[in-house]
Parts: sequence; structure tokens; C-alpha cells
Amino acid sequence: MIIEALKKSVTFQTLTPIELNEISGYFETIEFKNNDYVFMEGDPSDWLYIVSKGEVKVVKHTVVGKDIILEIMSPGDIFGGVAVLDKRPFPASAQAMDTIAVIRISRKNLFKIMEEYPILKLEIVKYFSDKLRDAHEMLKNMATERVEKRIASLLLKLSEKTGVGEGDYIKIDFPLTRQEISEMVGTTVETCIRTMSKFQKQNMVKSSDNRILIKTNSLSKFLQN
Repeated sequence: MIIEALKKSVTFQTLTPIELNEISGYFETIEFKNNDYVFMEGDPSDWLYIVSKGEVKVVKHTVVGKDIILEIMSPGDIFGGVAVLDKRPFPASAQAMDTIAVIRISRKNLFKIMEEYPILKLEIVKYFSDKLRDAHEMLKNMATERVEKRIASLLLKLSEKTGVGEGDYIKIDFPLTRQEISEMVGTTVETCIRTMSKFQKQNMVKSSDNRILIKTNSLSKFLQN
């Protein structure tokens, strides 16, 4: 499971199978049940995590008691890494969205393999640079785009990460509630429900077996209008 998870990570794909096997001993596997916290905001950042199975949401708890979902992590995604590198507490919480498995490596051992394989330093910088760019894009969208376009953009992004073809639709292959969508785009649950109903009436979105299916071409055209 550890080597398979590393192979899914763009950061570790630069290593050869022999090198992956050599560093796999520094990692350990942990499983979590639905809604369990992998770590909480403010916890010491002693470990870097990679999703092995399932999805993890990174959540920021606000002072008024509202949660904001910053990102949904899928197999191969690294999370908790920035805090580990700068040795500060985790700035947000990570919560299982279903029964999940993650692999993790301690800060000490992470720095050790980065010294042994310098290419990892570059790949980690590239990975988190991309994440920072995505975060800036998300903030720009929340500040300038209408709710409908923010939701459409989110659904397209999630379909690119976890999408599975199903007829004319692409299925976002994990459970995703209207509450979670609203927390990711910065709106109310009621507004999200109305928007999703509108998309369904226009045959751009449908739900089946607790999954959301989208027509990517239709949503893309909607974003361009």
C-alpha cells in the first residue's frame, strides 16, 4: 500500500522503483473512519501525510463557528506539508470524508530522504507552488465570480481529479454533500441547493447513488458565458 500511494504522488513519481522501495520503510500506514480527524488545527506538525485511499477534506474553523473547506485531497495528494517544512502547528484540520487510509512520514525522516534524493526538494517546492497558485485562484473566484460560476468551477475541478466516465456524464467518485460544496465556495447551503437544482433542470448535473455526475462540456460553456 505504501509504494502504491507513493507512485500516485506527483512528487515521488520522479524516483525509480528501487528508490521508492528504499524510502518506503520510512512511511507508515494509518486508517481512519468517516469524519475522523487525521489532525486538528493547532496540532504539532510532526508528520507529512499522503492520501492512499479515499478523500480527505482540509477544513479551517472560523471564530464564528463556521467551517470553510479549503481543499479536498485525493489518493496521491500530500497534505500538512507546508507546516511540516516550516515547523509550525497545522493551520487547518484534516478530516476523513469516508473510510480512508493515509501514509505518513516524520519530519526527521522527510528531511533525511530529501538529503538523500535532492530531486525531492525541487518536486516538493513545485507541488506546493502549484497548491499556492490554486489557492490564489480560488480566492480570486470567491471575490469576483457569481456563486453559480464558483460552484460550476468547483465541480469541474473535482471531476478532473476523481472523475469517472458514465455515459454522457463524468461522475465525481466520492460522496459530496451540498453543505460541503457551500463550504468550499463560500456560500450558504440554501443557495447551493438552489444552484444545484438549477443545474439539474438544465441537464448539466445529476445525482445517483450518493454521487454527483456532471456534463463537463455544458458546465464549461456555462463558465464562458
